Amino acid sequence: MLKNLVIRNIVLIDACELSLAGGLCVLTGETGAGKSILLDALGLALGGRSEARLLRAGTAQASVSATFDITKNPFAKTALTELGLEAEDELILRRTLTPDGKTRCFINDTAVSVAGLKAVGDALLEIHGQHDGRGLLDPATHRVILDAYGELETASVAVTRAWEQWKNCLDALENARQALELAAREKEYLQHMQKELGALAPVAGEEETLADTRTRMMGSEKLVETLNDANNELSGGKSVAGMLSSAQRILARSALGADGRFTGVVEALDRAGEELAEAETMLVKLLEGAQYDPAKLEQIEERLFALRGMARKYNVTAEELPGLLAEVNEKLTHLKEGQNQIKTLEQAAQDARAQYLKVSEKLSIGRAKAAKNLEKAVAAELGNLKMAATVFNVSLEKLPEERYGPYGVEAVAFIAATNKGTMPAPLHKIASGGELSRFMLAMKVALAKVKSTPTLIFDEIDTGTGGAVADAIGKRLAKLGETQQVLVVTHLPQVAARGDHHLRVLKEEKRGATFTRVETLAPKERNAEIARMLAGASVTAEALKAAEKLLQVAG
Repeated sequence: MLKNLVIRNIVLIDACELSLAGGLCVLTGETGAGKSILLDALGLALGGRSEARLLRAGTAQASVSATFDITKNPFAKTALTELGLEAEDELILRRTLTPDGKTRCFINDTAVSVAGLKAVGDALLEIHGQHDGRGLLDPATHRVILDAYGELETASVAVTRAWEQWKNCLDALENARQALELAAREKEYLQHMQKELGALAPVAGEEETLADTRTRMMGSEKLVETLNDANNELSGGKSVAGMLSSAQRILARSALGADGRFTGVVEALDRAGEELAEAETMLVKLLEGAQYDPAKLEQIEERLFALRGMARKYNVTAEELPGLLAEVNEKLTHLKEGQNQIKTLEQAAQDARAQYLKVSEKLSIGRAKAAKNLEKAVAAELGNLKMAATVFNVSLEKLPEERYGPYGVEAVAFIAATNKGTMPAPLHKIASGGELSRFMLAMKVALAKVKSTPTLIFDEIDTGTGGAVADAIGKRLAKLGETQQVLVVTHLPQVAARGDHHLRVLKEEKRGATFTRVETLAPKERNAEIARMLAGASVTAEALKAAEKLLQVAG
């Protein structure tokens, strides 16, 4: 709800501050007094079009500030959240204008873009008439309004969910088809890889084991070579054992040793022979323990080189070869089973489509019923507003399957024709001014049970009417005022008398300049203003009595 409006230096307004309340508020005043300026200023604060002409002559900056209570407006809070702003219960929209036509926009003193200001403004207020058109004039809102009118929100949610399920199935099917097509193109190469890798039969960790074994065996080869060289030195040619034995025999045969002089030498030679025999035994044992097998080493090296060569060929590590083989096998298996999988996914997509069409048909039936009821309700209101010739239709255009979506299988649009013999057209293309405003009033009354923008403004809704039609307009505006804040610019006393609050717009001259000001009328002042609307410039006693009677009837 709009609580406060502050205007500075807009056209003829130098300074104006208005406090507003709920219900029906009427704005009256002489033609040219500046009622349209108020709407232009408010439109500026809501993100409407800005023009340098709005700046009061001789001033450096204009500004408009509008304060709203959004305690019960979840749509406004959502719009704020989408802009990254905190959704407080009180909301202040402010916009400044400079002589070059440039503006700055603020929401609760945070700078925002014009688009951001408009997005929030659209959730706060609708202006119907010659100056602006929101809400019902936007075709994007018609489906939501019709579903709300027909209490079809649950059916609409079911359609959205069914659409998402169908879309997910179609996405899964498309992905499977692409994977199968890719696998089919690679089939010959995959089979070659499978044959080659299968013949190699790589095992996880095999390369590391072979490399360690090869290193150990190559170390054993050097050990055997060393031991053999040592053994050959001991036993090859004229062996050490033979030399020791020869020396012993020579000493033993000699008579010179009879006195025992050779005993120590012979004993030393015996000990040397024993040590030599022990060394030879140890060499033999070391040779027997050495794990060196040239044939086996050759096999290990061939296997290791084969693994590493295959890894280089497929640009992987030897450790990744078993995984590569498993991947190839999986792709070939998928290729064999792919058709069966696709058949399964095709069936799932068909089932999801059938479910979508089922719930969409239910929604379509509900929309068709709601459309007829809405057309009747609007027609009844139009008749009371002297617009019986106006035709209102809810168009439900059946969409081709490629245009099906989360909101059903038809496009919803409100269309109308205000003159006989003309074809119904979108609402924003039908007659403008007061005629369009009355049409919007009829729509709003018919849609009274549907939650909509909390604040409505009707401009020049009474153009070309009077008498019973004027009274009908007043009654319907008052009815709307029971659930929403309604502001109406009017020249009809019958409408003005129905207001819960009354603002008068005046034009005055001071200091050689023209100014527009707005004042809130007390009961007596209100009676005088309605009398002026009845009698003109010269207010008579009869006009005052007639005004008082109007107020009594309206009250």
